[in-house]
Amino acid sequence: MKQLLLATSLLTISAFASATTTYFDSLDVKAIHDEEVLFESKGVAPRFAIAHEVNVVPAFEKSGNGYTWTHEVQAPNAVSLNFGFSEFYLPEGAELNIYSADRSEFIRSFTSADNNAARELWTPVIMTDAAIIELTVPASVASEVALKLAHVGQGFRTFGQSTQKSGSCNIDVACTDSRGWENEINSVAVISTGGSRFCTGFMVNNTANDKAPLFMTANHCRITAQTAPSLVAYWNYQTSKCKGARDGKLDSFQTGSTFLAAGARSDFTIVRLNQAPNAEWNVKYAGWDATGAVGTSTTVIHHPNVDEKSISFASKPTQLSAYGGTSSPGDSTHVWVLDYDKGTTEPGSSGSPLFDDKHRVIGQLHGGGAACGNDLPDYYGRFSMSFDGDGTKSGSLKEHLDPGKTGKKVVDTI
Repeated sequence: MKQLLLATSLLTISAFASATTTYFDSLDVKAIHDEEVLFESKGVAPRFAIAHEVNVVPAFEKSGNGYTWTHEVQAPNAVSLNFGFSEFYLPEGAELNIYSADRSEFIRSFTSADNNAARELWTPVIMTDAAIIELTVPASVASEVALKLAHVGQGFRTFGQSTQKSGSCNIDVACTDSRGWENEINSVAVISTGGSRFCTGFMVNNTANDKAPLFMTANHCRITAQTAPSLVAYWNYQTSKCKGARDGKLDSFQTGSTFLAAGARSDFTIVRLNQAPNAEWNVKYAGWDATGAVGTSTTVIHHPNVDEKSISFASKPTQLSAYGGTSSPGDSTHVWVLDYDKGTTEPGSSGSPLFDDKHRVIGQLHGGGAACGNDLPDYYGRFSMSFDGDGTKSGSLKEHLDPGKTGKKVVDTI
C-alpha cells in the first residue's frame, strides 16, 4: 500500500488544505483465490475484499460558511471499495458523502442521525476502484467533528461480479418455487463484517413480538463485541425476475450493531442492530421453534457466494447429529440435512436460517459439502441448543428472545 498524502491531525482547519489521496496497488486475484479455496475448505467465512489499515483524518479548508474536507481512495481494478471509520461523530448540520470519482455511484449521505454508541461507521460497498470521501461541516460546529478513516476494503469479488450464478441449481426467490415463503424471504439479509468477509443472516422475532432489531447469523462469521459495529446488512438484494438479469440492488442497507451472545458449539451469534430496518424495506422478523423438534421438510433462504437471494428445499425429515457427523443423534448440537431436492447452499450461505414445515427457524447454517451436482449433506446449528446455550446471557439466546421470561419456546414470523 502506498500512501501519497495523508492528513495528520483530527481537525486542522486551514485555507490552504488540499485534497489528499490514498493509493493501493492492484491485487493478485489468482493468489487470493487460491487462498480462499483453502480457507473455505476449513469452514472460514469467505472474503470479498482485502482489508487495509490506514490512518486518515480531516484537514479542512474554508468553503462558504463552513469547512470541507475531500479525500480520494484509488485501487486500480478493484471490484469495490468500502470504508471503516474508527472514530465517527458528526454534529448537526455536518454531512459525509462517498461517491465514485466519476460520480456514477453514490452512497447515501451520512449525518448526525448515524451517530452511535460505538462511535464507529462502516460503509456498504461502492462499486468503483476510485472513490471520493467528502465531509462538509458548518463553521460553528467544526470543532465537534470526530472522524478517522482506519480501514479500506479493496474488493476482489463481490455482489453481482460475474455474469452467471455461482451454481446453476440455485433458485431465485423471484421464482414461483418460493410462493408462500414471502415473509421468511424478507427476514433474510446478506451481511459483511470487518469490511472484508460476508455471510447470510436474518432478523429474528422474540416472545414480546415488539420488533426489537435482533439479528442472527453463524458464530464462524466472526462477529464479536469488537467487530459487531462493522456489520453491514443489505436487505432485498434479489433479482426482480426468476432466472432474469442479475439486477439486485444494494441501496437498502443499514450499518452497525451491538454484540449480544454467541456459542461455538451450535455455531450461533445474535446481535442488536443499531436501528430497526426502514419500514419501506418490508423486513420481517423470523419465527422460531426452540422445543427441539425437527422438521418433516425444510427450507433454507440464503445468499450463495454473495449472489442475489436464493431458496432451497429438502423434502426428507432432518436428523440430529454432531457437526460433520455421519450418525444420529451424535451430540445433537446440529440439524442434519441429508440432501436438497431443489437448490443447494454455497460459501456465503453460512448463517442462513433453516425453516421447518411450519415456517419456524430450527437452525442456522454452519457448513457442509452440499453443492450443485452432488448429494452431500449440510449441518445447521440447532436452534433449541442455542436457545439454552451455556446458560449465560452472553452464551445463549433465551434472555434475548424471551425478555419477559414467559417460557415460550415457539413464536411465528411477524
